[in-house]
Amino acid sequence: MRVLLIGGTGLISTAITRLLLEQGKHDVILYNRNKTELRLPAPVKTIAGDRTNFPQFEEQMAAAGNFDCVIDMCCYLPAEAASAIRALRGRVGQYIFTSTVDVYSKPAAHYPITEAAARNPSPTFAYAYEKAKCEALILAAHSNDFPITIIRPAYTYGESRGILHSFRGRTTYIDRIRKGKPIVVHGDGQSLWGSCYIDDVARAFVHAVGNPITHGRAYHVTGEEWLTWNQHHQQVAEALGAPPPTLIHIPSTLLAKAAPDLAAWSEFNFQYNNIFDNSAAHRDLDFRYTIPWKEGVRRTVAWLDAHDGVEDSANEAEYDRLIAAWQQASEDMVQALAE
Repeated sequence: MRVLLIGGTGLISTAITRLLLEQGKHDVILYNRNKTELRLPAPVKTIAGDRTNFPQFEEQMAAAGNFDCVIDMCCYLPAEAASAIRALRGRVGQYIFTSTVDVYSKPAAHYPITEAAARNPSPTFAYAYEKAKCEALILAAHSNDFPITIIRPAYTYGESRGILHSFRGRTTYIDRIRKGKPIVVHGDGQSLWGSCYIDDVARAFVHAVGNPITHGRAYHVTGEEWLTWNQHHQQVAEALGAPPPTLIHIPSTLLAKAAPDLAAWSEFNFQYNNIFDNSAAHRDLDFRYTIPWKEGVRRTVAWLDAHDGVEDSANEAEYDRLIAAWQQASEDMVQALAE
């Protein structure tokens, strides 16, 4: 099959490309700006361009000919989705749109969240809000001359990406864990979170390629080892052979106000339970959760260590100031109420 990946150099797309090449039956082409080094075992065809330059992108797609499948890994805005529809309608056997589980309304009405749940994220959560608008355009365009499949990963991790925490992917977190420094946790650390290693997510994408059962449907491909955030951090420490972490719990809304550049996602996303029903992906995509969290952490951090990718936490004084301010405010509150 002739398969195009729009992107192809990122976390999930690199794993997808690797698996497609390993199958040895696909003509794989990547479309990207050709500015990121490929982490692949063999050369691959590329088309250099910027998909946000819509006239250029659409001209390049027309010149490239027809594709059996296009996997769009980097469509974030409705204008980009509309351009993809214009560029590919009538010339693609299947368009796979990489969405996100963040498109759902939060908090969910019930758990586990199914693909039929309400998709109405807050406009303040711009990433999710724009992705939901992209989905609406793509679902409306689904037709015989533009068959679509939507895949909604949750947090996906692996080589080249840091371990998630309340301040997202800062790798100083790994250094703090190793050194036994306190770790900030949004809320009381009891909301549930699931992470999924890139290899498991990539296999689901590859099983969607050329699979007509998936046309017009959406699928979750998410972690199935649901942990509280407290357990999440404790198991990271165990995976790294570090002492049990000291967890500093700060209310999510306050944390986001005190450190908006660092902790906005704690308020928009992390404070809510993220529990998803993967049964459709099990049935149609042969999705399986095979890499336990602690094993995935070991693999990820080993890659970061090998590539000098763990930053020194001594360079983030604002983290320690935040903890000190919270602890002082807590002591002041206790004293005030005791008087």
